Amino acid sequence: MSSSIFDMLGPVMVGPSSSHTAGVVRIGRVAHKILNKTPKYAKIYFYNSFAHTFQGHGSDRAIIAGLMNFKTNDKRIKNALEIAQEQGLKYEFVPVINNKYHPNTIKLELKTDEETLELIGVSRGGGLIKIIEINGYQTYFTAQLHTLILFADDIKGSIAFITNVIAHDDINIATMTVDRKRRNDLALLVMEMDNSPKKITLNYIAELNWIHKVIYIPDIDL
Repeated sequence: MSSSIFDMLGPVMVGPSSSHTAGVVRIGRVAHKILNKTPKYAKIYFYNSFAHTFQGHGSDRAIIAGLMNFKTNDKRIKNALEIAQEQGLKYEFVPVINNKYHPNTIKLELKTDEETLELIGVSRGGGLIKIIEINGYQTYFTAQLHTLILFADDIKGSIAFITNVIAHDDINIATMTVDRKRRNDLALLVMEMDNSPKKITLNYIAELNWIHKVIYIPDIDL
């Protein structure tokens, strides 16, 4: 979706703003897909510009809608807060001013019955987003391409091995980011790809004894 036409016109969406609603919905949808479900609890930090405008521009409804996996053109976005209450999703909003972050930054602290997730995303305008952090690991993916997220042991040759497996599906890797907190500790590998890997490939990767978790996210609007 690198087309300049897309960048100028923006997405099909429920308004009022592509950066304050559509982009925010997409950040929430990425979190939903990582968890593979709607969280039970969400603490949502709206930074800088968002801190001043998240209620008036509907970013509060948009992020909750995304966490429930609503698409950007879903008419239920306008009633997302009420729907969340009906579905048992508890949430709180925290406005924050911190110039370390992009003006349109959102931090999510999410809980399900099984796990927690911390995610930081930026709404870049025109509905475009960038996920810059997952559970303290740096990432730089846009969710505009097929995205593979792997939590794995930091072992020698692991990246080359995974890319070789993906190559057997005739897949081109567009971007890749790797981050680790310490040497020989858990690492996070994120690959954006031009098309989807086969299910058997994802299952094979998940069965490797040094892979802890496999998350596959198709183009976020699929």
